[in-house]
Amino acid sequence: MISDWDNLRVFLALAEEGSLTAAARKLKVSHPTVARRVKALEDELGSRLFERLPDRFVPTLAATHLLDEVRAMEQSAQALARRSAGLTDTHLGTVRISVDETMAEFISRHLMRLRENHRCIEFEIAVAHISANLSRREADLLIRNRFPDSAHLVGRKLGRFAYAVYGVRDFAKACDGSPESLRALSWIGFDDDHLYMPGQQWQIELLQGRAPEVRTNNGVVFYHAIHEGHGVGVLPCFLGDKHPALTRLTPILDDVVVDEWMLVHRDMRSLPRIRVVMDALVKLFQDTRAEMEGRIAVPTPVNDLAAVGG
Repeated sequence: MISDWDNLRVFLALAEEGSLTAAARKLKVSHPTVARRVKALEDELGSRLFERLPDRFVPTLAATHLLDEVRAMEQSAQALARRSAGLTDTHLGTVRISVDETMAEFISRHLMRLRENHRCIEFEIAVAHISANLSRREADLLIRNRFPDSAHLVGRKLGRFAYAVYGVRDFAKACDGSPESLRALSWIGFDDDHLYMPGQQWQIELLQGRAPEVRTNNGVVFYHAIHEGHGVGVLPCFLGDKHPALTRLTPILDDVVVDEWMLVHRDMRSLPRIRVVMDALVKLFQDTRAEMEGRIAVPTPVNDLAAVGG
């Protein structure tokens, strides 16, 4: 018999993460706690569960025999936690929404409107590139521009965000909107690990393989680098149009239109507080459609750039 089931949870985290530090971070416990619990489980089972390599922990054959069963236990525990949440749920409580940096800017801009009739609910806005795991209740709702391939998630399209190239007005003076004049400018982009971000493939084609002069892995840094005049870049129109220091250097880019989805776990979608926030988000995106689609009044682009290319 295993006397402490938490040891199994720590074992699973270490098997999945591969290091004490990563497992401790995932479980929000200390590094020594992970080591101590794994050692206790090994002593109880009388079997070594990991090969301790210099850079990682590798599950032994004995550990692999346990993993499927422990994963099944974890999934059952998660399902029980989700369903038990609905037994006592009311319109009160906290709803955690996971977003990336760009969507965090949009949501925070409209947070007063979103909460206007829902002051009984506490909103948590969790910002990260990586999607939270809804099965593990790392968040209640996800807003993302990709729909994960998961039978456990239910999604609804919130709206379509338009993108264009923006820069400070000094760049606009030096650009007639042609591909050649755009290539001659300094550019802000994302690093190689974030080339999936909206507009990056369009930018790669425009620059014909030239790397942007400034690169980052963070959307906030990306926006401020453009706003401070270090270069031009592809921004969502709701963000670029809002700031008077920025101007559109191109029309809306047809190839960079992005759909945003709201995702929820099937077991959680009927909970009253989550249902209320879902409905409020749908209404917010409906009310701000012109802003999202770049149809608010902005200065006419310097030229009608229909496409990039030779």
